[in-house]
Amino acid sequence: MGDLVGMPKASGDRTEFLPPEWVPREEGPGILLLDDFNRADDRILRGIMQLLQNYELVSWRLPKGWQIVLTANPDGGEYSVTSLDDAMVTRMMHITLHFDVKAWSRWAERSQVDSRGINFVLTYPEIIKGARTTPRTLVQFFEAIAPITDLDKEIPLVQTLADSCLDEEVGSAFIAFVRNRLSELVSPEQILNAKNFEKQVNAPLKRLVVRKTVRVDVLATLCTRLSNYCNQKAKLGSAQQKNLARFLKIDYLPNDLRLTLAQELSGLASAQSAVSDADVAKMMLAKM
Repeated sequence: MGDLVGMPKASGDRTEFLPPEWVPREEGPGILLLDDFNRADDRILRGIMQLLQNYELVSWRLPKGWQIVLTANPDGGEYSVTSLDDAMVTRMMHITLHFDVKAWSRWAERSQVDSRGINFVLTYPEIIKGARTTPRTLVQFFEAIAPITDLDKEIPLVQTLADSCLDEEVGSAFIAFVRNRLSELVSPEQILNAKNFEKQVNAPLKRLVVRKTVRVDVLATLCTRLSNYCNQKAKLGSAQQKNLARFLKIDYLPNDLRLTLAQELSGLASAQSAVSDADVAKMMLAKM
């Protein structure tokens, strides 16, 4: 509790507590985040009840405009946590968070997570369900394989790293992902910056996804990554806009993916020429 309450000092014939250095002094808006708070022992939980109810402790008070946010793991026997009694539970609002693959992919793009890992998660979002396979362990795995240029040539090492971070079936799925060359999926940068779109983008992409049936899941992954990239980029150059239009006009791109991508890019001024391309519009209208 000393980390929260602060340290005592003599003040004349009394003892008073000095607030910790991290306590906010300026008015908000602001958030005081207590992360994994139910991993603390029962003494700490009882000690912060005054903070949760009155936004103050014995030595300090949160300034106006500040909110308290607690994060916690479920108390279901699967985590090492301290159970909360009703007095604690009823002093807070409860929100359960769920994994959103598109939100994660936007974060991963900004954080420069290995693009092969982003492709894998977007292609198989259902994998985020295992006991050991979580967004955190996946990123840990992707950081471990990032220095490996050719994953297919280092399968034993990739398998070892996968087994050390992920559930067995997820590691096997990633190895199959590599073996099927899906880790070599063209990147958004390569699409937009291609000097020869047909040779550098369309031909290799077609070989990858046009099999007995079109790999719609792989194309959906690419559309999501392209949308994320364009929305995070301040402006697209004229050559990039032309390549974006060429991508939207790929004949084996399902029309629902084409329409969704066009809608997601419609708010970008620098993508208007691609989205409003006459041939793109004809392709969407012809198959509606």
